[in-house]
Amino acid sequence: MRVFKVGSILAVQTNAKQLLFPVNIYRKCFLWQVPLSSHLSGQFPNFFGENMADTLPSHASVVVIGGGIMGCSTFYHLAKMGVSDAILLERNALTSGTTWHSAAQVRALRHSRNQTRMIQYSIELYSQLEQETGQSVGWIQKGALSIATTPDRLTHIQRQEALAKAYGLNAQSISVAEAKERWPLMNADDVLGAVWSPDDGRVSPSDVCAALVKAAKKLGAKLFERTGVTGILTENGRIRGVESSQGTIMCDAIALCAGLWSREVGAMAGAEVPALACEHFYLLTKPVDGIVGNMPTLSDQDNHLYIRDDSGGLLVGCLEPLGKPIAPGVLNETFEFGLLPEDWDHFEPMMINALRRLPALEKAEVKMLLNGPESFTPDGTFMLGETAETRGLFLGCGMNSLGIASGGGAGMNLAHCIVHGHTAYDLPEADAKRFAPAFNNLDHLMARAPEILGTRYDIAFPGKQYKSARNLRSLPLDKEYRDAKAHMGQFNGWERPLYFNKTAEPVLRFDRPDWFENVRAEVMAAHQEAAIFDSSTFGKIEVQGPDAESFLLHVCAGHMTRPPGSVIYTAMLNERGTFESDLTAQRIAQDHYRLFVGTTAIKRDLAWLRHHSQGFNNVTLTDSTESYAVLGLMGPEAARIVHQCGATADVDKIGYFKHGTVHLAGKQVRAARMSFVGEAGWELTCRVDDVPAVYAALVAAGAKPAGLLAQSSMRIEKGFCAMGHELDGDTTPIAAGLAFTIRKGSGYIGADALVEARARGEVSRIISLTLDDNTAVPLGHEPIYLDGRVVGQTSSCAFGYRVGKPVGLGYSHEPLKDGVRVKIDIARQMSDATVTIGTLFDPEGMRMKGRG
Repeated sequence: MRVFKVGSILAVQTNAKQLLFPVNIYRKCFLWQVPLSSHLSGQFPNFFGENMADTLPSHASVVVIGGGIMGCSTFYHLAKMGVSDAILLERNALTSGTTWHSAAQVRALRHSRNQTRMIQYSIELYSQLEQETGQSVGWIQKGALSIATTPDRLTHIQRQEALAKAYGLNAQSISVAEAKERWPLMNADDVLGAVWSPDDGRVSPSDVCAALVKAAKKLGAKLFERTGVTGILTENGRIRGVESSQGTIMCDAIALCAGLWSREVGAMAGAEVPALACEHFYLLTKPVDGIVGNMPTLSDQDNHLYIRDDSGGLLVGCLEPLGKPIAPGVLNETFEFGLLPEDWDHFEPMMINALRRLPALEKAEVKMLLNGPESFTPDGTFMLGETAETRGLFLGCGMNSLGIASGGGAGMNLAHCIVHGHTAYDLPEADAKRFAPAFNNLDHLMARAPEILGTRYDIAFPGKQYKSARNLRSLPLDKEYRDAKAHMGQFNGWERPLYFNKTAEPVLRFDRPDWFENVRAEVMAAHQEAAIFDSSTFGKIEVQGPDAESFLLHVCAGHMTRPPGSVIYTAMLNERGTFESDLTAQRIAQDHYRLFVGTTAIKRDLAWLRHHSQGFNNVTLTDSTESYAVLGLMGPEAARIVHQCGATADVDKIGYFKHGTVHLAGKQVRAARMSFVGEAGWELTCRVDDVPAVYAALVAAGAKPAGLLAQSSMRIEKGFCAMGHELDGDTTPIAAGLAFTIRKGSGYIGADALVEARARGEVSRIISLTLDDNTAVPLGHEPIYLDGRVVGQTSSCAFGYRVGKPVGLGYSHEPLKDGVRVKIDIARQMSDATVTIGTLFDPEGMRMKGRG
């Protein structure tokens, strides 16, 4: 089978049969040039004349830049939240960038509870907008059908079904016969199974935007189309105003929702917005026999396809394995309701897949192959929230082909962030501050964005890594680790060892992984001898000056008054008493602390500290992340090894959660007596130039390198919490079982909220789990069942090599007793497990808690 063109005719040849489909040659469309496609016709409401505010005001509380779904939703929610003087500026006309040509699928289930919650909000919003505004939004709720044609895909969609149960969504496995009944035109010969989600739907994108703007304007907010932003005014790193083609408007905040152009507009304010456009294709046909009324959306992700009816015909879209990036400047200010040239050569493999899935396509007349640009980020999740570089600049962009589905809830959360200082619920995966500066490099974006487009339909194998834009940041011991056959993974741009002694590229799978025995060997090395864990990627922040202690007493909830030589585990909380970050602090001197924060948290945490340092005039904050290397030496042989490497007897006097200066291999090292893996040892900090000599001496004395997977396994066995897993912006230290790390009294951010939490009876809800089935492979996020009902969800899982069973951490919705028996839903297979309140593995002599 092949697809080719003969003049303006699309030819599809299958075996000896050749069919000719007429191809519409689509011309560039502007607001008053409605596309020929019935799918797109009538989508562009008139926002001129009486709907257009006449004079740009001199000031607005918030200026929204961009009139797509994110801009219109944010505009609407700002007005709903009382910002009646909000202004929306659109360079051309509403929806004229990406929104107008969106396929507009709204599917609720996502990989996290709060992203799912966000899209559930979109569904509720879209279903009631017509009643609120009188404007039809074309909401069609016919459900969605996901099919699997490979065993791994079947496991993937069954894991999604299990996740839906945890999140309270209606999703269920159905037979192939029932799937065929729901999509009669589908060739189901190779289908192994399916999951049905009846509450999903679709909407008319431009009509939704029309309704949102209509409602916002009734509340006093103003829209200005044909008003391009030409500059952004800042002062001392803060937003002050917007320069536009219609004049200058001063403002307190900007919501940057400029879609395809967000990176360039962000640069006007000195902010990094790593997003890049790629071409996105879908095919539209004329009416096809067998399509009557509306049908569910069909997802055939093994073939990179999504399919639905459209005005009696078919819409066949693709998220191909590798997309086509669009260089900045190609989409200029004249790109309005525009499309890119058809590319049948690029679409041909997807067309062949579609013909196999839908034989009716062989007789269908093609209206057009739509090629519209959409923007993608380096990790496939949108950016939402205030930037690290510029206060008052809030991002709502990089939607990764999920703009309509996410737009309702994302716009609400962005407005909430602007008005209240935080999103309505924690969305760390979308935090605007999460990307290292290296990801804003154009070459890296051009390489990564096309891969991200394809990963939308990837199977969610554990251990999967991106292939593009790698080796952006290297550890000081990168050569040594590669010489030791490390398998590397990328974290915030850093290449970190996942495990060592790799013999071949691992085969990604859902059952026991290829690296199982490699990780076992590393864990056993740490447990029986000594292992080296590299933590050099941790962010390091120097807090210095006469006000250092008083400042940290304000921003940290831990015991920051401990004397020099102390190591302090602490949380940084927000006003709601939930985690902004967790970290360890080494008090170097009376006026000097060194903070160690998570690998992906440095940009966010440094911005948080700088913001809250206002009023503390005698304190300085310095990012020293790349000046120091950190090696964790853990295991019963650790003491012998440091002495063999030259440490004096003084090192033995360093007590738990204390630090001191020692010399190893002739280099000065700061040794902190602490452990994140449940084995006695030290975290050794030294200058980057000195670490090769220190590492070589440790290895020569018998220490073995160990990777991140071994560290994670040991952390979970020990019951140590980690940010982004057990700890987040919706969780208090009380719920996480970390109340003992919080000092009594007030004076720190979040203290009042914790008093209220205790008053309402909040208690620890974190649990440890041991699974009976030695071959089970939980990955995290699995529902926990007791007596047939969901009572919680796992947060981190691994195989516990010291315990000899799969293990996990999780949260329960209700109190569970130690020893109670529960079931863990792993891809709809129930695995028996035992609840433990406390640690699963605690070597004798370890009487401390590690860093979360």
